[in-house]
Amino acid sequence: MKKPAGYVIYRGPSLLDGAPIVAIATMHSDNRKTGDMVQTWILRDDRSPIETSKAGADGSVCGDCKHRWSLGGACYVNIGQGPGAIFRAFQRGNYQDLTQANSPLWAIAQITRGRTVRLGAYGDPAAVPVHVWEAITAESDGYTGYTHQWRNPVAAPLRALCMASVDTEDEYAAAQRAGWRTFRVRCEDDASVMPREFECVSDTKGTACADCRACDGAARGSGQASVFITVHGSLKSRFPVTIARA
Repeated sequence: MKKPAGYVIYRGPSLLDGAPIVAIATMHSDNRKTGDMVQTWILRDDRSPIETSKAGADGSVCGDCKHRWSLGGACYVNIGQGPGAIFRAFQRGNYQDLTQANSPLWAIAQITRGRTVRLGAYGDPAAVPVHVWEAITAESDGYTGYTHQWRNPVAAPLRALCMASVDTEDEYAAAQRAGWRTFRVRCEDDASVMPREFECVSDTKGTACADCRACDGAARGSGQASVFITVHGSLKSRFPVTIARA
């Protein structure tokens, strides 16, 4: 029997604003930067990502991230492509639903056994209860995760799984003080390197995230080195303006 292309792993209220959302895990990816990781997508379940953004309702899945398209931000995710295609497939019923009462959390763990997992190919993991992420990483071969919601108390349980996404040296310092490891994006003309910080090896060595897996939160201790990367994506020119007005 052919295995599903993906699974619904959460369907319910967003922890960020209570709106209806869905989290979907897709099993294969041709993303050269990440490698063939299981990708997870956090979407409104009642409207497409484009409609969500146009309505300014993307806070349900992205929280107060300054890079949201609805704010004119620099998010590198083209929401009309990957997230849009995932949403349309969800509407067609293409993904097996693991959120039913007879589908315990161990069923979610089974789908990623021996695989690497990316928490939040689109959307912020803080929108979804942490037990879902704990389940999907429990038997995995590694994972990466990032949250811009590290200041929000709802995101605190994610410290062991996710990096705090930061955009300035001040944010780096604040997140580090709060016990997070950080993933810092810097401007193209910025040569700064913060203490115990190294450059993302996808940029320096072309290593895929599936092989590196350094961005796995603070499960091994907040003293582990953190990561920085130079801004990328088609909207990278917006980045300096976005962080200046934040």
